[in-house]
Amino acid sequence: MAGGFAKPIQHTGTYLEGRALIWPLSLIISLFFLWGFSYGLLDVLNSHFQGVLGITKLESTGLQVAYFGGGYFVFSPIAAEVMRRFGYKKAIIMGLTLYSLGAIMFWPTAHFSSATNKKAAFGGFVACTFVIACGLATLETAANSYATVIGNPATAARRLQFCQSWNGVASFIGPLIASHAFFNGENANNLTNVQYVYLAVACAGTAVNILFITTRMPEVSEEALAALAKSQEGEAGTGSDRPFWKQYNMIGGFIAQFAYVGAQVTVATFFINYCNENGGITKSKASLLLSMSLLIFTIARFIGTALLTWIQPDFMMMVYASCCILLSILASFVRGHAGIGCVMVIFFFMSVMYPILFVIGTEKLGRHTRRGSGLLVMGVAGGAVFPPVQGAIADSGSTRISYLVPAFGFVVVLTYVTLHWLRTGRHILKEKVIVPAAVGDEAYMPDTTVVPSSLGGVVVQPLSKTRTIEEVADEVKINDEKF
Repeated sequence: MAGGFAKPIQHTGTYLEGRALIWPLSLIISLFFLWGFSYGLLDVLNSHFQGVLGITKLESTGLQVAYFGGGYFVFSPIAAEVMRRFGYKKAIIMGLTLYSLGAIMFWPTAHFSSATNKKAAFGGFVACTFVIACGLATLETAANSYATVIGNPATAARRLQFCQSWNGVASFIGPLIASHAFFNGENANNLTNVQYVYLAVACAGTAVNILFITTRMPEVSEEALAALAKSQEGEAGTGSDRPFWKQYNMIGGFIAQFAYVGAQVTVATFFINYCNENGGITKSKASLLLSMSLLIFTIARFIGTALLTWIQPDFMMMVYASCCILLSILASFVRGHAGIGCVMVIFFFMSVMYPILFVIGTEKLGRHTRRGSGLLVMGVAGGAVFPPVQGAIADSGSTRISYLVPAFGFVVVLTYVTLHWLRTGRHILKEKVIVPAAVGDEAYMPDTTVVPSSLGGVVVQPLSKTRTIEEVADEVKINDEKF
């Protein structure tokens, strides 16, 4: 693969805004949609395979281990390196290719499964899931980072939150389709429709790949990212100049992301089992309830996007994480439909966590932005660690008690965002302040508006024009020469 790609085009224009941002952002949203749909299918397949292939709850979590551990944890560093060397577009094309390849492999695996080779068939599905996850890890590494840098940095959190909202839309559609395709009539006892669903997934991935191949996408250089980070820090030479492994905020973000994704996956993975055992609801109806829960998740993401206009992301996370802890504990001890209601409400408060943790964790990384994005996506590997723990508790005790596992993950998230909030000014609401230029500085910078960054700091921007990324680099260079 090395040497097979042309040097990426450097983005020398202004930050994309308005109409110029619509098409590139639409393509990015399509990536969020694809992996949201795949994730929505995963939790339904988990329960479906338990019945059709005769595996235990613990064994069924092999899908989550392959998806989050094998794909995301193992492949994310590779994806980050590809993105750093060859740019966002090449990485996205590679990810879509792997995604489509893994999806099409579901067809022969399902076709040749039989009553005599159930365990082997499940192993084949785990392998297919691994390939899909490698593609999705690449897409997520590239798309999350690209969504934050392609536009104005002051709106990065809202922009990423908006893109992630479409991930939620797809996550809702996945179980809705699967509830009819996998659990109704004869389909409840065979894998025939699994073939057709994943064939459609492969076709969708190929179509989006063609769009990316034929679209000219702007790139952002490593030097420009470093200069942007310096301008956001307020004084050159701090933070982003430290070695990668001394970016402590990023490392804390990785730990929090690991815990959050682990908690999110455990909430969803055994949702159908929870409804069936704790509420006496059939698996078909439970799958519909899972779809409704993901619809709540999706609506909450759009609500979160609006709230981020006025509320500091880290403070908002503190409130949401506290609610998730309380609801997880209640779900572990409350029986019947009330317990199911608690689990469904958790989806609302989980909605904003991933994109906000991603933006906070990659804050002011500068030249480390692409590698940091890869590390934050590696945090998704929490989804491979938490479900087996929950599965073992569910097999030995009950699915209801196993919901104490996500409560632990939300405690870790709450700790990280609280420390970040205390360290960055303890802001609750965003503020906007107009600052006149100092006398004698007019030639360098006109009257400016200080707008809050996505994370609580401020970004100084001229009122008269929108700076290009390269202009930011020039300004930082001038400052270094003056001082």
